Amino acid sequence: MTSRITLISPAIGPSLRQGRFDDGGSLDAGGAAQARAAAGALPAAGRVRVSPSVRCRETAAALGLDGDPSGPELAGLDVGRWSGRTLDDVAAAEPEAVARWLTEPGAAPHGGESVRDLCGRVAQWLDACGRADGRTLAVVEPEVVRAVVVHVLGAPEEAFWRIDVPPLTATEVSGRSGRWNLRLGRALASGAEPGS
Repeated sequence: MTSRITLISPAIGPSLRQGRFDDGGSLDAGGAAQARAAAGALPAAGRVRVSPSVRCRETAAALGLDGDPSGPELAGLDVGRWSGRTLDDVAAAEPEAVARWLTEPGAAPHGGESVRDLCGRVAQWLDACGRADGRTLAVVEPEVVRAVVVHVLGAPEEAFWRIDVPPLTATEVSGRSGRWNLRLGRALASGAEPGS
């Protein structure tokens, strides 16, 4: 039995353009147009999952995907009181906290979730998918993609911040729980912008 999972990062919106932690905002017109243009680039799938964020739900809709909203297992990283702020603003106000957050996977100085906790819950979801035959498409936040890559490669959690996930790209894993193959960052639409 082989599982195929295609993780699609959301199209660009104001939060990504401004380097802002997700604030629940929508896609911008350009991001939505790119997602609509990419609608035909996706393989057929038996299951479609969508992260609960607004930008993931809007990306899925623009791609023509009718997916089941996921529970917390595919939610983006909860950055607590930093939500909606730019990393530069937070770093200026709390430089030690940001330094710890970026270097210690178990740290959560913002009062939300640590990278370690995110990686753990995403790994559990991926391993559960490994028991299902066929293809799953999942529109998920970039940090969920990073957590999948860390798990699949058996990389240390410190590698999490070294993985770039541009908007509107597909990252594919195939195989089964415990033995995955990885294909990174296929652009779904021409002109997809680098980011997050």
